[in-house]
Amino acid sequence: MEEEKISYLTLINGDLPPWVRRFIKQTGKTINDFSMIKEDDSVLLSVSGGKDSLALALALSLRRKWMPVSYTLKALMINWIEHPIPEEYREKLASYFQALDIQFTIVDECQYPPSFKDEFNCYLCSRNRRRIMFEYCQQHDISLVAMGHHLDDLVETTLMNLCFRAKFATMLPVQPFFEGKIHIIRPMIEIHESVTKRLGEIYDLPVVKPVCPYDQTNIRSKLKPIISELSHIDKLTREHIFNAHSFTSPL
Repeated sequence: MEEEKISYLTLINGDLPPWVRRFIKQTGKTINDFSMIKEDDSVLLSVSGGKDSLALALALSLRRKWMPVSYTLKALMINWIEHPIPEEYREKLASYFQALDIQFTIVDECQYPPSFKDEFNCYLCSRNRRRIMFEYCQQHDISLVAMGHHLDDLVETTLMNLCFRAKFATMLPVQPFFEGKIHIIRPMIEIHESVTKRLGEIYDLPVVKPVCPYDQTNIRSKLKPIISELSHIDKLTREHIFNAHSFTSPL
């Protein structure tokens, strides 16, 4: 029998176990180290409906209560028409973001636009999602897009580029677009995926995973067990790969 989950409202009301408090503080430290969010900034949170983006929303909302810095949070979820989320989750997600005091919008878009000419892969899907996000930013005068990528995502991207493209490159903590008019920020880039997974397992976050035709067959899914094995040799494997990049903030 599945154990009943704890309401996320307990976290919002301030009942934070030490490991959740550490998660939020580490997210805040990354924001400060890379100067991601400043006074009066407007931040658009990219919401997939998965555990990572919901965890990031929680961290950014609670951090805002603790910090003297004031910033505006908005959230946008792209609901692919070809693979829509269940109708009941629209309401659950809306209630979650209302509790976090984050304006939340769902837009229904085509995952396979005509310009793809029947071609589809992870890169095209990501590019399409980013295009929609950037258009929303331009319409609402927003210059920061916060994404829920974590340390495991960075490590997987690093290995993909190194092993299959002969490049030592990865996703950046702060990534400029359009000559710096828009920046993607990744506040959880030093957080282990196990932390967001634990949040989703213990608390009743309204996690909904949209259908992805490549979810279990893409390269990322194949790299996860390899990274896990490396971490058994050295538990700081992920941190070593992060530090090897020597990131600096462009902001």
